[in-house]
Amino acid sequence: MAQMHNTVEPTAEKNVARNSFDRKNTKVLIICGGLSHERDISLSSGKRVGGFLEEAGWNVAYHDMDSELLGYLQSEKTRPDIVWPLLHGASGEDGSIRDILEMVDLPYIGSRAKASRTAWGKPVAKNVVRKLGNVSTPRSVTLPESMFRELGVHKIIDLLISSLGLPLFVKPTMGGSALGCTFVHTADQLPQAMVGCFAYGDVALIEQAIEGTEVSVSILEIDGNPVVLPPLEIVTPNGTYDYDARYTPGPTDFYVPARVSPNTLESLKQAALSAHRTLSLRDISRIDFIVDSNGVPQFLEANVTPGMTDTSLLPQAAIAAGYDLSDLYSALVESVLAQNRVTIR
Repeated sequence: MAQMHNTVEPTAEKNVARNSFDRKNTKVLIICGGLSHERDISLSSGKRVGGFLEEAGWNVAYHDMDSELLGYLQSEKTRPDIVWPLLHGASGEDGSIRDILEMVDLPYIGSRAKASRTAWGKPVAKNVVRKLGNVSTPRSVTLPESMFRELGVHKIIDLLISSLGLPLFVKPTMGGSALGCTFVHTADQLPQAMVGCFAYGDVALIEQAIEGTEVSVSILEIDGNPVVLPPLEIVTPNGTYDYDARYTPGPTDFYVPARVSPNTLESLKQAALSAHRTLSLRDISRIDFIVDSNGVPQFLEANVTPGMTDTSLLPQAAIAAGYDLSDLYSALVESVLAQNRVTIR
């Protein structure tokens, strides 16, 4: 079974919700499901978050991403007070559902559409973060499947290895849950890694694989103040935090805080916050890093809709830090409601 090793010292009261809203009569709609490869994860995330909100007294409703959704959002009888989109994959993280919510003038939890699109495109997000100057990210190239057909697979593979070296990490430029991702140790593994990648997208990000400590840092914004959860270290038997390791209880170990030096822990928090702000993210995010052999956090990607299942990283980090999830999620809902957000075109 997966094990959580928590060495966080309780330092302060973790009750963050104000309970200043009429929760029973405030309708929170959770949109989950959709048709992406991550449908089951989205449904699990939605039910998990909704359960904690119901426990806290909120009036929670659920809706799939389907042809009935728009009418549901616009009807006087069913229109919610606030929406929490928990769709994983393209429709939930590429900004499109957020554009819809803005067009129907509904407040929602999470980053705005433009910021979501920036974070969803991994190469773009890496370039934006790289411009900070104080956050490192591994060298990489971005190549479409058509390039391999036109120039020749083996020629490009030889060029990749001579340019970036080995090991490499191959992943779709857009996607989540490590689907289509492969750690490449040897040259003969690269062709199959590309095939696996292109099964989930037409463009691949081929990145220098930094061998080190895999760490995730989750951020929530409550009343305008960032709550940076303790960096969480992931240790898997094969060294890769793949789909099965993420969502199947098994021999994955999590350490909170990550087993790095105090200075590196602080660097991780600052790098995550810098990435969150530079990418113009809002309300909730998860920033993933590899800490290299010199203790330097290397930015990998930013997630605007982190997994919220019982094995997901953000909830585990929050629990380890002493937060009650019902209270924490309620605080996030209250924070957004209190802002009286209006659509800004």
